[in-house]
Amino acid sequence: MDIDLAVVPVAGLGTRLLPATKSQPKEMLPVGRKPVVQYVVEELARVGMKRVLFITGPGKASIENHFDLNGELIQTLRETGKEELLEELEYERAAIQYFYTRQRQLLGLGHAVSVARSFVGSQPFVVALGDSIIGMHAESDVVQRMMRCYREKGASAVIAFEEVPRAEVSQYGIAQPKTDGEVFEIADLVEKPTPGDAPSNLAIAARYVLSPAIFDALARTRPDKRGEMQLTDAIRIMIRDGGTAYGIRLRPGEHRYDIGNFESYFEAFVAFALADPRFGAGLKQRLLEMLDVSHP
Repeated sequence: MDIDLAVVPVAGLGTRLLPATKSQPKEMLPVGRKPVVQYVVEELARVGMKRVLFITGPGKASIENHFDLNGELIQTLRETGKEELLEELEYERAAIQYFYTRQRQLLGLGHAVSVARSFVGSQPFVVALGDSIIGMHAESDVVQRMMRCYREKGASAVIAFEEVPRAEVSQYGIAQPKTDGEVFEIADLVEKPTPGDAPSNLAIAARYVLSPAIFDALARTRPDKRGEMQLTDAIRIMIRDGGTAYGIRLRPGEHRYDIGNFESYFEAFVAFALADPRFGAGLKQRLLEMLDVSHP
């Protein structure tokens, strides 16, 4: 079965990015020239997604507005001789249908995915976190490789992973690999282990391909200590029930830009701005002047 449906959770409050996120979603913060979530959707469009379901929450209306067609803006650009800017709105014409539903309670990523059950039905689907860009300008085909693995292996779940410093494993879901290689079978997953208990340094990297069996597993998933339902725990249930899960390692150049706090946001913005074909070179020169130790 072709996989052409993606679920994009965007309901989180973004509290680690306050006050920037007080009145706008963190997914709409600009990275270079575009908001974060636009990179995510453009990545999904490139790998063949035809329908995108956003799992939203309060204060997320600007995401819906961003992906709507804006005929008045297009007309204004044409009438004022700014037609060259129409290229910046090319994403509006992507061959994707957009859908939106609310996560009425913020009870974790697993709960957010469970909200999509009636929409997804009996189809396999992609989950792409709306606050994470994979690769510079999201020019990654990792989801395509994941879908191929899902079909060829008859998997229940395929997950993207990146290597992180062992000191940082407590911030992520971590794989216990059963095999080696770029594509590996997963024996188990551990949610936010201590560095000493972590079975590897392979951290979940914000992209999943899931069987619809995940919904039954989510229905059996108990909340964690914070009262949240973790997607990682539901995937573990599928593995224990006899399903197979595989990991796909991100390749060099497929760095994950996680817009979760100011440190990672600033790093992402600077990296994308320096790569800008029009302004990158000038910005680099200005930064070198600003960082010149001879001018404290």
